[in-house]
Amino acid sequence: MIPNPTVMKTSAYIMPFSFACILFLSGCAMNPVTGRKQFVMMSEGQEIGMGKESDPQIIAFFGSYEDPRLQKFINEKGQEMVKVSHRSKLAYEFKIVDSPVINAFAVPGGYVYFTRGIMAHFNNEAEFAGVLGHEIGHITARHSVIQQRNAMLGQLGIIAGVMLVPELSQFVEPLSAGMQLAMMSFGRDAERQSDKLGVEYSSRIGYDATEMAGFFETLERQDKVAGGEKVPEFLSTHPSPEERNTTVAKLAGEWKTKLKLTNPKVNRESYLKLIDGLVIGEDPKQGFVENNFFYHPVMKFQFSIPGGWKLQNTPQQVQMAPENGEALLMLTLAGKGGLDETASQMLQQYQLTLVESKKENINGLNSILLIADQKQEKGTIRVLSALIEYEGNNYSLMGISELSKFANYQSEFLFTIRNFKKLTDADKINRKPEVVRIKTIPQSMTAQAAFQSFNMPASRYEELAILNGMLLTDKLSKGSLIKVVEK
Repeated sequence: MIPNPTVMKTSAYIMPFSFACILFLSGCAMNPVTGRKQFVMMSEGQEIGMGKESDPQIIAFFGSYEDPRLQKFINEKGQEMVKVSHRSKLAYEFKIVDSPVINAFAVPGGYVYFTRGIMAHFNNEAEFAGVLGHEIGHITARHSVIQQRNAMLGQLGIIAGVMLVPELSQFVEPLSAGMQLAMMSFGRDAERQSDKLGVEYSSRIGYDATEMAGFFETLERQDKVAGGEKVPEFLSTHPSPEERNTTVAKLAGEWKTKLKLTNPKVNRESYLKLIDGLVIGEDPKQGFVENNFFYHPVMKFQFSIPGGWKLQNTPQQVQMAPENGEALLMLTLAGKGGLDETASQMLQQYQLTLVESKKENINGLNSILLIADQKQEKGTIRVLSALIEYEGNNYSLMGISELSKFANYQSEFLFTIRNFKKLTDADKINRKPEVVRIKTIPQSMTAQAAFQSFNMPASRYEELAILNGMLLTDKLSKGSLIKVVEK
């Protein structure tokens, strides 16, 4: 798996080994890849059921990326690879999800997902095939099932890299079981095994598996440019890039010899033409941040973000928090109906005791402001909540902190709440996403000269070089293809 940026924590169940063996003896099964018996906590039927239950939750969280040609491509290659895998009888499904992060992951039962972010960063079919084989390898080797044996998932209160005070994390929308499964990380041994399977499976369908190592190098370069702040998802918790490159190259050579692959496929041009027009980076229609304001072009609202706070935008909530994690601000859709009824439901949902409330007009919108407390063993949590009626929906903007620190954040809560308003700026409403465009090099030149000839900003040359898996000094021949980014 290539872990999602959301941070997860595991808490192990510990029991005497002899007792565990007796308790789970019936759970011993043959691993399809190694041929060895291992102990698992579920049958293959349960594994398939887990995948079927998780899939709609994962799609609901990310959304599907609708591109029939690209979807057809990943499904055809996936089904071709399934036939040479160790578990060819499973009913596999391959999907593209609408996320900008560089990520691919698999869940038990045969479900494999690629983000549009990772599809944009592949530079040929062989790179894609290597990662496809890696993810199928997690399924064939039953890594998720083994991980379920070893640990039970738990969720931390994490917002955009900020760890919240534990008492505040209860207000964060919990991830579904399917999303927790999708975000499960594996140990390095499992990742090494999946790398090996990725080389084997991609070689068996005729691809040059050494290209997989080149993709690791591209991601490592991106990590260095980002200063380590945003680790490419394929690298997180995995073996070092140097180790992977060496191992993958060696294995690829061995499989070329074994399968007598004298001319393995790379298919650069066909892949690049396939991703022409692919959305890259954040898609404004899902909401975006600019100059300390959050804008939602589709739902047509905006609000301010406290200076220096981190923001995380998910389908369920927009969550904001300072670096110290002492406070939480979040926007949710609170349903329809009267504001008084919605306020009563919210108090009941979070087990809050009302301290005071008042009706207020916020930028022409009817609203109720509430202050309420939640008593806990370790102290009291105070909530400042605004329920705002807009376009037939009730929105909840909720500021939360410990009572002892509430005064430190109250003004920032109110500033954000009172800056919730209708979005009317046509530029924001009509903001277009950036897309990958494939250009033909008019004459022999360096990559940097090519970006310049296509009027790319100089500040983005290095970013574009990494996107293309090139160095700026690389020589490109006339007629070759290159990626640029346009609106």
